[in-house]
Amino acid sequence: MASSSQHSLKKYFTKVPKSSLASPSQLNQEANANCSEVALHSSQEFDLSTLNYDPGERTPILDYHPNHRDVIRRAYLQNGPCQPRLLQREYPQTNISGSMRRFNSEWFDDVYHDWLEYSVSKDAVYCLYCYLFKGHSIHQGGGEVFSTTGFKSWHKKSSLGGHIGLQNSVHNQSKKKCQDLMRQQQSVEFSLGRQFNQFKHAYWVRLSASVDVVRLLVTQGFAFRGHDESKSSLSRGNFLHILSWYGKKCDNIRDYVLEHAPQNDQMTSPGIQKDIVTSCKIETIKAILDELNGDYFALLVDESFDVSRKEQMAIVLRYIDRKGIVMERLIDIVHVQDTSALSLKRAIVNLLAQHSLSLSHVRGQCYDGASNMQGEINGLKMLIRQESRSAHSIHCFAHQLQLTLVAVSKKCIEVGKLVVLVSNILNVLGSSFKRMDEFRDSQKERIQEALDMGELITGRGLNQELGLSRACDTRWGSHYKSFNNFILMYGSIVNVLESLVHDARLMDERAKAMGYLDACRTYEVAFMLHLMSEVLAITNEVNKCLQKKEQDLANAMLLLEVAKIRLQAYRDEEWDSLIAKVSLFCIKHEILVPNFKDPYVSSLRSRRRLGDNTVLHHYRVEVFCNIIDWQLQELKDRFGEATTNLLRGIACLNPIDSFSSFDIRKIMKMAALYPDDFDEFNMSALENQLASYIIDVRDVDERFFDLKGLCDLSKRLVQTKKHSNYPLVFRLVKLALLLPVATASVERAFSAMKFIKNDLRSQMSDDFLSGCLVPYLEKDLFDNISNDAIIKTFQEMKPRRVQL
Repeated sequence: MASSSQHSLKKYFTKVPKSSLASPSQLNQEANANCSEVALHSSQEFDLSTLNYDPGERTPILDYHPNHRDVIRRAYLQNGPCQPRLLQREYPQTNISGSMRRFNSEWFDDVYHDWLEYSVSKDAVYCLYCYLFKGHSIHQGGGEVFSTTGFKSWHKKSSLGGHIGLQNSVHNQSKKKCQDLMRQQQSVEFSLGRQFNQFKHAYWVRLSASVDVVRLLVTQGFAFRGHDESKSSLSRGNFLHILSWYGKKCDNIRDYVLEHAPQNDQMTSPGIQKDIVTSCKIETIKAILDELNGDYFALLVDESFDVSRKEQMAIVLRYIDRKGIVMERLIDIVHVQDTSALSLKRAIVNLLAQHSLSLSHVRGQCYDGASNMQGEINGLKMLIRQESRSAHSIHCFAHQLQLTLVAVSKKCIEVGKLVVLVSNILNVLGSSFKRMDEFRDSQKERIQEALDMGELITGRGLNQELGLSRACDTRWGSHYKSFNNFILMYGSIVNVLESLVHDARLMDERAKAMGYLDACRTYEVAFMLHLMSEVLAITNEVNKCLQKKEQDLANAMLLLEVAKIRLQAYRDEEWDSLIAKVSLFCIKHEILVPNFKDPYVSSLRSRRRLGDNTVLHHYRVEVFCNIIDWQLQELKDRFGEATTNLLRGIACLNPIDSFSSFDIRKIMKMAALYPDDFDEFNMSALENQLASYIIDVRDVDERFFDLKGLCDLSKRLVQTKKHSNYPLVFRLVKLALLLPVATASVERAFSAMKFIKNDLRSQMSDDFLSGCLVPYLEKDLFDNISNDAIIKTFQEMKPRRVQL
C-alpha cells in the first residue's frame, strides 16, 4: 500500500497509459517485497499509552500510515485536538518494469484532491477525513463507500460532490476534526497551556532576579528597605534600587520585573524578601551540617546585647570536616530573655534539635568567665557535662589573657591609675566633634612637621591617621592598642587639652582638662605608658595567634610558654632599653626626667617625709619587676584549669619536631577521659594502633616530617588515607582538635551583628537578623549555594502562587 501527504501528492503519483496497468496482485506483491508495512485493514493493535504527545512538533497528519487510523481516532476522542507523534515510515514505491497506470491527483480539482488517498493494493481512492473520523451512522453521500471499499469510478466526479454533502455532513464534520487535529496550536487547551508556561517562566525570572539581589545584600550586610519605597521616591531602598538597575542592564529580565510585572506578583514585598533571606540561611545551615557529617563537635557560646538592647546568644560549632580541617561555623543567633544557665541550656538544646543534633555528640565547650557559664555547680558547662561526660570545658584563652592585665591593675596602683587616666582623656576628647577636629588637625600638622624634618619615612600604608581606641577589660588587645596609640598621639592630645583649658566655657571642664594635662606631663605616666605597651606587645602577639580558627590546644599552650619566656627575658635584660625610650620621649615632649639616685617621694606622702628608697629602686623594683612578676604569675594561675592529663595527652600527640613528645602512656590517660568514645575493647585496640602509628609516621612515611601542629596532622592523615588505617588514633586527634582555644568566632559574630543591626536598622526582627547574619559570616559556603537550591527551599516554605 502507498500513502502520500496532502502537500506532496505529485511526488508519489504520475500518469501512465491505462493499458499498461499492472494487476492488483502483482502490485501488492511488489509492495510487500519493498516494505514490511501491514495492509490497509491489518488487525495489528497499537497501545495508546505508548504515544508521545508533543504539541510543539508539527508533523502533517497525512504522513502517518493508514493502519494507525484507529489509534489516531481514539487519541482524538480521548485527548482532544492534540497531535500524536508516531514513528514515520518510508512508504513503498512500485518499481515494475514497463509502463503502468498510477493515480494522479491533478485529474481532480483542488476541492477534491486534498482529501483523496490512493491504495495500490485496492486500486481505489479513499476519503481520508472519513477514513480517520467516520461516525457510526454514515449512510449519506457515499460515506461507507469512500471509507471502507474505496471509490474506483474516477471519471464520475459528481459522486465526489455527493460525498461531500451539505455543511453538516459527516464528511465536513470529519474534515473539521482533522483540521482541528492538524491545527493543535490553535486549540483552547494548547493556548491555556502555553499561557501557563509563559506565566511560569515569567514568575521564575522574577524570583531568580529577587534571589540575586538578596544574595548581594546579604553578602555585603546592606539594608534592604528604605523609608519611602513609592514609585515617585528617588531613594526606594537598596533592594528595589538594585533590582531596577539589574532590570535595565539585563535584557533577560527587563520585561519581567517591577513595572513590567503584574501588580500582585512582583516578588518584591517585604514578606518575599524575608522568605528569601530565610531560605538563604536554611541552605547555608544545610551546607554546615553536610560538612559536619554527623560527627562530634564542640560548642562555643557567648551572649551580647544588640543595638535594641536585646540579649542575643551566638552558638558556634567547632568540628572537623571530611578533609580533616578544623572548622568553626555560626549555626545561629538566638534571642534569650533569661540568661540563667538552665535557660541557656534549654535554648541550645532546642536549636540543636531543630537540626537533628544532640548534646551527646558534644566533645568540647568554650565560654568566657561569666558565672552562669563557668559555675562549678549550676553553670552551663556542668549542665552540659551531665548530658555528655566527654564535653570538656575550656575557659577562653584570649579572654583569660586579657583578664591578666585586669588582675595586675588591681594589684599595682600605678597600672590602675594609668588605665583610668587614659580612659578619661579619650572620653574627654571623643565626646565633642569640635575637639576631634582639633585633634585631627594637630595630628596632621605634627606628621607633616616630622616628615619635613626627616623623622618619618613615606610609603604606602605609612603615617595613617590614628584613632582613639577605647580600652575595655573584655575586648582583646584593646589596652595594648590604647596605650600604643596614646604614645604615638601624645603631642596632639596635649595640644587639645591645652586648648580646652583656655577655651572651655564651664569651670568643671577646665578643671578636668588641667588635671589630665598635669598628669600627662609627669615622668611616671610616660614610664608606665612605655612599660605597659612593651609588656602587652608580647602577649598581644600570642592573643592574635589564639584567635585563629585552626588553632589547637597544644600550640596554644606552647605559645603561652613562649610568652612567659619572653616576659622573663624582658624583665632580666630590657631595663636599660626601656629607660632609653622613656628618656627620649620625655626630652621630645619637654617632660622633666628625675634623677634616679634621688630619694623617691610618693604622692601619698608629704615631701618632708622622704622614703627610704631611691627613684631607681621604685621604678625598677617596685614597678618594673613587680608588674612583670605579677603578669607571669597570673599567666601560670589562669591557664591551669584544664585537666592535666588532657593537656599532657594533647601535647604528646603534637607532631612538632618529628613527634618528639610522643608518649603512649600519657596518650592512653587522655583517652580514658573520653569514656563514651573508648571502652575497654577500644582502649586495647588504640594502644596497638598507637604503636604501629608512631613507627609509620615517624620513621617510614616522609610525608609526615614537616608538620607544624595537630591541624596539619589531621589534614595529612586524611590526604594520605591513613585515617582509615588508624581510625582510633584519628578519632583521638579529632577529639584533641575539637577542644576550642578561644571564642573568637563568637566575637566575630557579635561584631557582624552590630554591623548588620545598627541604629538605622534597630527594629529588625530576630528571624530576619539571624537570616542575614548566618550567610554573611559563612560567605565561603553561601557563595557555593546555587539559586536553584534557594528557590526550591523558598517554594517549600509555604504554598506559592506558582509551583515551579
